[in-house]
Amino acid sequence: MVEKATIKTMEDFSEFVGLSRPTVSKYFNDPSSVRSKTRQRIEAAVEQSGFRPNMFAVNLNRRRSNIIGIIIPNSTDPFYMALTRRVELLANEAGLLAFVLSSDGNPVLEQRAIETLKSMNVAGAIIAPLGVKSHHQTLAQLGGAIPLIYVDSPLDETSPFVGTDNRQSFQLIVDYLCRSGEPPCYLGMPGVNNNATSRQIAYVEAMTQLDLEPQIIPLSQTRDWDFEKFGYEETLRTLKERGGFPSRTILCANDRVAFGAIAAAYQSRLKVGRGADCDLRIAGHDDHPLSRYSCPPITTVAQNYSEIGRLATELLLSKLGETAMTKHEFPADERILLNAAIMLRDSA
Repeated sequence: MVEKATIKTMEDFSEFVGLSRPTVSKYFNDPSSVRSKTRQRIEAAVEQSGFRPNMFAVNLNRRRSNIIGIIIPNSTDPFYMALTRRVELLANEAGLLAFVLSSDGNPVLEQRAIETLKSMNVAGAIIAPLGVKSHHQTLAQLGGAIPLIYVDSPLDETSPFVGTDNRQSFQLIVDYLCRSGEPPCYLGMPGVNNNATSRQIAYVEAMTQLDLEPQIIPLSQTRDWDFEKFGYEETLRTLKERGGFPSRTILCANDRVAFGAIAAAYQSRLKVGRGADCDLRIAGHDDHPLSRYSCPPITTVAQNYSEIGRLATELLLSKLGETAMTKHEFPADERILLNAAIMLRDSA
């Protein structure tokens, strides 16, 4: 019998337990697929030897693995951290392993992440895409082989998607800003994904419905995910080179852009807030975890991170046939748009 210390491979373990390699592999692929006595024998050997198979290698041999993939643009962003944590917990409850990859906002790394998921034989994936047109075909090919659910920013108008209803959220914040002060101008975000376009459209629609003229701040062309730096530099440029904003109220595409805008206003000796003595009102979108602790705290609309993660995971599980783990009846087009809630704070 092989010494415990030398049991490193499936072959070593097969010799240790005294069964054939195919029988042992069959057990690790699906314990219920072997006879009860054989299963008990293998489980006793696992307990005695402490052997744990390479699950990635095991999954490569399965028709459908127990791994789901997750691709996000930024692993340090609190939104994506909360989202992936929720997905990982629910996947674990369903007996699945969630494998997270970050594209770091880089199309080359996103392509590499897609190829990695394909090579791992994942059962399905949840993806927050960059929206790079050249990747649409690659993702469509992957979606033809396994279920894909998109979150945060939709890939297109037809793919399964769970995210915030930008039209509803911008109607909410624009209506409030118009009722409480000057109508807002719009400070957008870098064109890193489809949210850059859809949120600007949502702002324009919300202003038009109120019979107001949309005022969009011209931006430099960049695809950088450093939103705080972007908001800071664009606000300084607007204040110094363009003579200021067309309105005392600025609605930012997201809270991270608002962080930068508030910092630039402070450097320019402008007071941000909703008081009569304030120079600017600045509002955001997303309810970033640090928004309530900024100075001043940011008025914003909140995305339900946890619910997006839950519904995306349940939708994926339902497409994998794991109906016992789903508690939601999904629409036929598999597109779920969640309403946002306004968070009134001191910045606007």
